[in-house]
Amino acid sequence: MNLIFFINSRTVDISRYTIKDIPGSSGRLDVISRCILSALTIGTELEENIQIWVFLDKYGTFVFDADLFNDESFPKNEILLTDFFVEFIKKTKKGEKLPETPLDSIKYSKLDIFDAIKNFVEKKYKIYVLNENGKDFKDVFEKLNSNNLLFIIGDQSGDLLNNKELKKLNLENISLGSRAYLASSTIRLIKINLQLLI
Repeated sequence: MNLIFFINSRTVDISRYTIKDIPGSSGRLDVISRCILSALTIGTELEENIQIWVFLDKYGTFVFDADLFNDESFPKNEILLTDFFVEFIKKTKKGEKLPETPLDSIKYSKLDIFDAIKNFVEKKYKIYVLNENGKDFKDVFEKLNSNNLLFIIGDQSGDLLNNKELKKLNLENISLGSRAYLASSTIRLIKINLQLLI
């Protein structure tokens, strides 16, 4: 099974980044790092056949593919991952000469989230939008007949779910229940339930 997660952030801003205050100095890049770790790792190891696409409005699109990283050197804690990710963004966007990092296998793309979704529609991926008002995930997962799955987690503000362009794509909305979960917890719950129900 090929599993992909999409997450978007308008708030990430590393212009005043300091490792001493990651949440306050990065526009909550810590939230994104938590999602990356939730998607790519299980315990202390990288999983296989999983990607997470991170769409940062101010910096572009970054594709983390678990199969491209070295399991031994990949930073598996939030602080290290965030710090290396900031270095990678600076190298990509500002052309700064920085030393190699364990995240140099990240792929950079200029695709916005809607163009990326359309590309995966053409590739015949089954695409779901996580939405508290969607269908119960258990009913959907039990009937899955695709090995290529993409889940759109959304953004911190909730604006993405209400975006007209997203609604035009007529994607299936699913819900993990009436309780609101953190994006990183949502990703872990999806992975756990896919393993249980498929």
